[in-house]
Amino acid sequence: MHDPMVPALTKPDASRRLAAVVAVVTVVGAALALLVGMVQSFPDGPVLAALVVLAAAAVLDGLRRRGTARSAEVAMAALLLVIAGALALRWRAGGPALIAVALIAVGGMAARRAFAASAVLPEAPRPLRPVVIWNPRSGGGKAAKANLDAEAGARGIRAIELRPGDDLVELVEGAVADGADALAAAGGDGTQALVASIAAREGLPFACIPAGTRNHFALDLGVDRNDVIGALDALVDGGERVVDLAEVNGRVFVNNASLGVYAAAVQRDAYRNAKVSTLLDTVPDAFGRGEEGAGDLRWSGPDGSAGQPVAALLVSNNPYRLGTIVGSGTRPRLDAATLGVAAVGTHFPRWTTPEFVVDSDAPVPIGVDGEALLMDPPLVFRVRPAALKVRIARSHRGASPSSDAPAHTRGAMAALLRIAAGRSGSSG
Repeated sequence: MHDPMVPALTKPDASRRLAAVVAVVTVVGAALALLVGMVQSFPDGPVLAALVVLAAAAVLDGLRRRGTARSAEVAMAALLLVIAGALALRWRAGGPALIAVALIAVGGMAARRAFAASAVLPEAPRPLRPVVIWNPRSGGGKAAKANLDAEAGARGIRAIELRPGDDLVELVEGAVADGADALAAAGGDGTQALVASIAAREGLPFACIPAGTRNHFALDLGVDRNDVIGALDALVDGGERVVDLAEVNGRVFVNNASLGVYAAAVQRDAYRNAKVSTLLDTVPDAFGRGEEGAGDLRWSGPDGSAGQPVAALLVSNNPYRLGTIVGSGTRPRLDAATLGVAAVGTHFPRWTTPEFVVDSDAPVPIGVDGEALLMDPPLVFRVRPAALKVRIARSHRGASPSSDAPAHTRGAMAALLRIAAGRSGSSG
């Protein structure tokens, strides 16, 4: 029976099942190697085993983090391994520990492959007059370098270039008026949101072409962010997913909207280019430099109580998974008909809700899909369930990196065993 908490996924294929088996075997093998080393080289073996375990724990925890915290934990792991290696040479007892390190590394790579799921993409009719709006400057000229306009033409897709001074909405509205029966956007997530909002309003299928810098929406849709041209095939023979959109005061966003420190700093390169999973790390950095936070905002928590002053609020189109090794900073679902809310510095840091209201006594700076705006309060955030029909190329997975991954690291082994047995890793 399909788990209602995850998108419809294809059954694990032979390569995923094999990767899961390899991951489980290597983890067990690493544990046995450490145990053998402890017994054979007592008391030196336990010391080496402890150093390797601590190094592995530091690496695993570091993978969940970003910025300074990640660098510090990786550096600590490297130092522990150097110490373990030096002691192993001196004591001539490092064989099992080295074998354990190698097995853990192989197991980590195998686990990532095992959790890389694909979505079930129902058949969809091919559009007769598809249009792609493309920005040649987005993502450092990614679309232009890929010769997107010519590749689109070869597929029967009309390519409309967004030039300096052009009004994006007017271009898309004009394309619809001329008879476009499918829309695609090749640009950043702000461009994706505007084109997607019109496609949703007109009931037209939409394709996300990953020609921006970060392409967060493409990642969570399961579009290969390194395959700009292949993504065009979504409008040729792609399958279809139906996903939610979110809005704030009528402005649609596909990823998230942020208030407070992050909104004020969103135009800075260090923040604008940051992944979602870095938000909770970068907010304290900016806040410590005296940036204006979100303390003057009025909002209610999940229990209805008045929200306390915070450095930042993040409202997302479906909740993000944060702090996990696999898929951290991504959304397992885009069709759960809910918003994700994260409040920095509260006793309820993250929750879900279909609507969220923020009030203030003055216009509020807000970052909407990376675009810096100023909005009049109150700010009313709503989810638009099943608002957008998305076409995805058959060569792409069509599922988020976290769609079939466990929500917590402690569930990784059980999830790998389920995948090895040919079942979903994210369900019980």
